[in-house]
Amino acid sequence: MQKRFALKLIATATLAACAAGASAQQTIKIANIVELSGGGATAGTNFKNGVELAVKEINAAGGILGKKIETVTSDTQSNPGVAKGLTQKAIDDGAFAIFGPVFSGSIMVSMAESRRAEVPNFTGGEAAAITQQGNPYIFRTSFTQATAMPKVARYITTKSKNLAVIYVNNDFGKGGLDMVKKALANSPTKIVSEISTDAGQVDFSAAVLKAKQSNADAVFVYTNEEESARALRELRKQGWNKPIIGETTLTGQKVIELAGEAANGAVAHVGLTVDAPIPEMLKFKANFYRDYKYISDHNGIKGYTGVYSLKAAIEKAGKIDRKAVAQAMKGLSINAKKYPGIILDVSFDSNGDLDRESFLVEVKNGKQEVVATLPPLSAPAAPAKK
Repeated sequence: MQKRFALKLIATATLAACAAGASAQQTIKIANIVELSGGGATAGTNFKNGVELAVKEINAAGGILGKKIETVTSDTQSNPGVAKGLTQKAIDDGAFAIFGPVFSGSIMVSMAESRRAEVPNFTGGEAAAITQQGNPYIFRTSFTQATAMPKVARYITTKSKNLAVIYVNNDFGKGGLDMVKKALANSPTKIVSEISTDAGQVDFSAAVLKAKQSNADAVFVYTNEEESARALRELRKQGWNKPIIGETTLTGQKVIELAGEAANGAVAHVGLTVDAPIPEMLKFKANFYRDYKYISDHNGIKGYTGVYSLKAAIEKAGKIDRKAVAQAMKGLSINAKKYPGIILDVSFDSNGDLDRESFLVEVKNGKQEVVATLPPLSAPAAPAKK
């Protein structure tokens, strides 16, 4: 009797385990581990919303290989230690892929956990060091600084002989400073002042004064969103009337809103902008506004296109398998005609870095205006399209 009872319990447990396994395989579970509070709240919230919009569209179209995507979101509080712990929890909970964090300092810490568990991890972080450590499970949804800085450097050399650089003293800022110095090393432009600022810094009067005293004929501003807006306001307050140049963050939607009229005239190289004259980009802009009632910045596009990159990789692998998907991402080229949600043709290299067209924008009347489309670095040299 006891033996029959034990066998019955084993059979019941086995059936339950099989049912649980079958249930777990009905969805593709992705974890959104992003900055919803703290200094990265703007970037993280946009990224999260972009991910969720893509998931909504893909699920409505039948999912990936017939399976729907399930998302779970956690707030890193813009804290690298919290991000690390949340990544481990997501892995323990069976995440197939992880999206985020967005801030370079956080992903540099948390990606050790996703690598150890062999879970594909997509990030909007731009610090060059993220993909220089040989992690086969990390993939960007944005340009690395090593790709972006040569593009903006070409513009800087047309506007400046003596450049001041205002940068934020963290992984993101120091990485950007190193890469812009490298990009300008053999050019006619000389960096005459490197001005370090802190994350969350409120007062930029001393930083701007240093830029003015350096006799630079242009300033390159490379800080986070709120700090960029403060720097722009202080530059205008102190009468700076020379070129203000930056990378994606400087002319982001949140910066423009915070800086007001002080943002007008700022020029930046941006990997992604909702104002690009591309039908799929304008469709994304409209759909994002429909769902969230505000205009997305570049981080929303990063999250959105990241999910479509995952979809393309899974379909290339032909199975829901983490290792196979990570391998499929290496050297993957995605055509926007086949995958409209990717918006722009994109290719990934063996490090997880991407290459695609990008844009030069200027803030005019409180809005980004695309003034040039720049080809991928891998493309043959050609004049920029006006």
